Amino acid sequence: RSLDQQSWRWRSVSASERALQYRVGEQIHGFTVRQVTAVPELFLTAVKLSHDGTGAGYLHVAREDSNNLFSVQFRTTPMDSTGVPHILEHTVLCGSQKYPCRDPFFKMLNRSLSTFMNAFTASDYTLYPFSTQNPKDFQNLLSVYLDAAFFPCLRQLDFWQEGWRLEHENPTDPQTPLVFKGVVFNEMKGAFTDNERIFAQHLQNKILPDHTYGVVSGGDPLCIPDLTWEQLKQFHATHYHPSNSRFFTYGNFPLEQHLKQIHEEALIKFGRIESNTDIPKQKVWEKPREHSVTCGLDSFAADPSKQTTVSISYLLTDITDTFETFTLSLLSSLLVDGPNSPFYKALIESGVGTDFSPDVGFNGSTREAYFSVGLQGIAERDVDIVKQIIARTVDEVIVKGFEEDRIEALLHKIEIQLKHQSTSFGLALTSYIASCWNQDGDPVELLKIADKVSRFRQCLKENPTFLQEKVKTYFKDNPHRLILSMSPEEDYHDKQAKLEAEKLEKKVNALSEEEKTQIFEKGLELIALQSKPQDTSCLPALKVSDIEPKIPFTVLETTLAADEIPVQYCAQPTNGVVYFRAVSSLNTLPEELKPYVPLFCNVITKMGCGALDYREQAQKIELKTGGMSVSPHIIPDDSHLDVYEQGVLFSSLCLDRNLPDMMHLWSEIFNNPRFEEEEYFRVLVKKTAQELSNGIPDCGHLYASIRASKNLTPSGELQEMFSGMDQVKLMKRIAEMSDIKPILRKLPRIKKYLLNSDNIRCSVNAAPQQIAEASKEVEKFIKGIARSKKERKPVRPHVIEKSSEVKSVGSETLTGLQITRKLVNDPTFKPCQMKTHFVLPFPVNYAAECIRTVPYTAADYASLRILARLMTAKFLHREIREKGGAYGGGAKLSHNGIFTFYSYR
Repeated sequence: RSLDQQSWRWRSVSASERALQYRVGEQIHGFTVRQVTAVPELFLTAVKLSHDGTGAGYLHVAREDSNNLFSVQFRTTPMDSTGVPHILEHTVLCGSQKYPCRDPFFKMLNRSLSTFMNAFTASDYTLYPFSTQNPKDFQNLLSVYLDAAFFPCLRQLDFWQEGWRLEHENPTDPQTPLVFKGVVFNEMKGAFTDNERIFAQHLQNKILPDHTYGVVSGGDPLCIPDLTWEQLKQFHATHYHPSNSRFFTYGNFPLEQHLKQIHEEALIKFGRIESNTDIPKQKVWEKPREHSVTCGLDSFAADPSKQTTVSISYLLTDITDTFETFTLSLLSSLLVDGPNSPFYKALIESGVGTDFSPDVGFNGSTREAYFSVGLQGIAERDVDIVKQIIARTVDEVIVKGFEEDRIEALLHKIEIQLKHQSTSFGLALTSYIASCWNQDGDPVELLKIADKVSRFRQCLKENPTFLQEKVKTYFKDNPHRLILSMSPEEDYHDKQAKLEAEKLEKKVNALSEEEKTQIFEKGLELIALQSKPQDTSCLPALKVSDIEPKIPFTVLETTLAADEIPVQYCAQPTNGVVYFRAVSSLNTLPEELKPYVPLFCNVITKMGCGALDYREQAQKIELKTGGMSVSPHIIPDDSHLDVYEQGVLFSSLCLDRNLPDMMHLWSEIFNNPRFEEEEYFRVLVKKTAQELSNGIPDCGHLYASIRASKNLTPSGELQEMFSGMDQVKLMKRIAEMSDIKPILRKLPRIKKYLLNSDNIRCSVNAAPQQIAEASKEVEKFIKGIARSKKERKPVRPHVIEKSSEVKSVGSETLTGLQITRKLVNDPTFKPCQMKTHFVLPFPVNYAAECIRTVPYTAADYASLRILARLMTAKFLHREIREKGGAYGGGAKLSHNGIFTFYSYR
């Protein structure tokens, strides 16, 4: 017994506690420990090391988390817009000395249990992260990543495939015209179909014009064809050296193992060099500058005459000054976040535009941070009005400052963000520290957030006008500010296409006959190479014996609140946060109100409730919760394709001390939501319509998939209505209405059917010691919300009751509770084929094809699910991306039994 206890005790020492045993100056596998710091608010210990031979930086974050992460980053500072760091990021993953097969990166996807694998090109660094929960897998992936980064093949044909090439439209027919192809070339063409992206790119290039931030690191499609293979190899030699690298590991695997492998497989083979990749500070301007740029038309703009965007941006401080940066990012939130912020009141509610300009607020990803604020969806003639509003607002803030409650709400938000545990915490950390560390700032300082919060409070206490003075210094008296405006041109995309055609013509005209023949032959060689069966035996793979045979089982318990409402409880180590969710059925909602459900969900927590107007409600939500959201919820049945559950999902989280306040807010939203603020409703509608329209270039393949599956199952139609192009078009129509009252009047009608306790069920996740308290609050909430006066009939006659047996709380016996859910069935439904093409002003396409297969519990479902993964990895990736040059493509099987093929840009 005692022995057992001891071994249990030993095992319970967490990874972060173990890491505290490292000593400064200790040498481990070619590295020296420089600093060991406990960060209790994040339950972690940070161990900073440096590599003796090369000077490579290393940060290990030890934390009791099984989802371990590795990343390596290089400071990459291009001086032109050929996209060299981005094309290099793609090309290093196409084969290396130890793993010479083509594309080990994609080949590893189905030889690994990784929870994340990718690579990113930022403005001034390139980052290669992966994460996995399996120790053997970690070593395998680490080996592949190290070899790719430090010893890549960088073959010419890989450069052609990933970067750009000239190739015949039909590569096997030399009579067809030559065109530009290449994965990054197409990726960036797609990226710049997005007007928000165009604006944000110009903003950075023009506020920091003197060095690497003045170019497009991802590549400008018109400049990409200027990059040569030689330049690519040269860039790798100068930037991808350990002396210019920073390693990061995170999780509960032992640090020594990582250090040994990194040292032996990569770093030992290098000496130290001076990496000349430093970014000088931007020379500060003596007076503000103005620029205007153009973009494509937005075919979903609510008001076609209002498509101009304007913003004013201010250069701030060096991001390695971590406290000043922290203060300015808080200040930025106070200025632009939520309906109580001065810029929201002044700009968004002015009715001049639809939404904030892109990249609004604080941007800390460049060596010197900047702040930007403005409006999109304005008329060109209103540019000066927006400038005046911004100047006036800055003056007002300097005089009035901020209410104490807003500052408290913001600090509360930081506290809850620290406590809210996500499964990708390691990935969030590596992204969070990347920019500052890249400029030789101290990443450990960044993690000590509690220190910064208390120092911030101290500054405010000592000097109540602390924040106003910052506004005066950085906004009012700052000559380094940029006024950027962007307006659409009717023929913008035609002009871009014409420039590309001219570039192509120039390239082709410069070719000799011999070079043309070579291009044709190289094209055939590339196809042959792409089609050749690959020997992947050099790549590491997991064996079945390396994998845990059992999945950990999550214990759920269910009780009935108020004797009839099922509430599911799940006790988890939630760090003092309570998560509450509820689903309410849509079965009784009249059909003509259905299309407005997403809009209802969007505004129901934003228009005020009970005694609170919308500003007070927003303040209360910020002060007492980590957010309250409502969204449409369609759940396909797991055993019948034509059966589904339709409802609305309410989700929220809060610190356990605020649970009564949060549940009271939900009660008020259910019982007394307010719908009288017509002007504010219009603001929310315009904002939503703008966001949907802006989202199309990024989600084109999803919109195509939703539409393609619309007629294959009964729930497909609902899915299209709630989240397909139909919803985008409906919101555009509503935003165009001169009289919005008829829409506003629908909301209380929807409320009547949805916000009651007739067809509702709830769930709570909390720490074990919080469950009893939580169940009291939920009980109170259930008893406090209205029941319908009269029995409502479901609108669709075919409702199936489906029971599931669940274990009730505290009962040791096996007799569980019967929980009944009401599902909708359409026995007359016949799936039919349909072809649709949406004409959009983009130079890239998104395609999807959907097939109705089998439900989740059917014998063939698992095989089809695996088939989708294999089709993607072994066939579609090669045909669509490698040969076709599109940015992405694949197959997937969804929970609803719909098998989807898609391609992207």
